[in-house]
Order: sequence, then structure tokens, then C-alpha cells
Amino acid sequence: GQVEESGGGLVQAGESLRLSCTVSGLNFDAYTWGWFRQAPGKEREGVSCISSDGIRTNYKDSVKGRFTISRAENTLYLQMNSLKTEDTAMYYCAKTEYCGLSKITPSPFAAWGQGTQVTVSS
Repeated sequence: GQVEESGGGLVQAGESLRLSCTVSGLNFDAYTWGWFRQAPGKEREGVSCISSDGIRTNYKDSVKGRFTISRAENTLYLQMNSLKTEDTAMYYCAKTEYCGLSKITPSPFAAWGQGTQVTVSS
């Protein structure tokens, strides 16, 4: 199986981007999935996650009210509005082990794609 992220780019602060993640061969519908990001020199962090039925979502505090996660057949989305310079990072999607209010963590068996770069300039 594999995941492929797309939709990143260079934008100015306050603008929007919509990320997509196409999943194949990983039984997408059966699992909770999430978006993760890693900025240079920083650890990877969970940004948002969504349950298998699409009903329950959670977000990192700093993106609440600005980002919206959704899912459709074999595809995960992340709508990012009001982008800030601190959102600059490589963004990845992955199967999620824990999707909670305090943390969002990937499955230890998650397959990772190449990611999509989001750069927000001031």
C-alpha cells in the first residue's frame, strides 16, 4: 500500500491551501487517519485526525478554527485557512493510532509518503 500527499505550495500569511492524500492498498475506510507535519529542526507533530466513519475529528490547538479535516473514498483532505508562518512544514498523512484531545499519534505500522511542502511567507 501507499499514500501520496499533494496540494502544498508557497502562500502568503492569511491565505489558504487544501491538501489531499490519496491512499491505496491500505484499507483506508477501516481506520482513523491523520495529518502530521514536521518543520526543519523540529519533531513531527500531529495536526488533525478523523475517525473511520468521519464523525469524530480532533485538532492540534494551534490550528483549531483554521484547519478542517475531511475524508472521502480513499482520500484524506486538510483545508487550511488563515495560514500563519508557523504552519510552514512538510505535511504527511498516515494511519493514526491515537486521535485524542491531548495528542495525535501515528500508527507504529503507518506507511509514509513523500509529504507535501507548505511554506507560508509573511
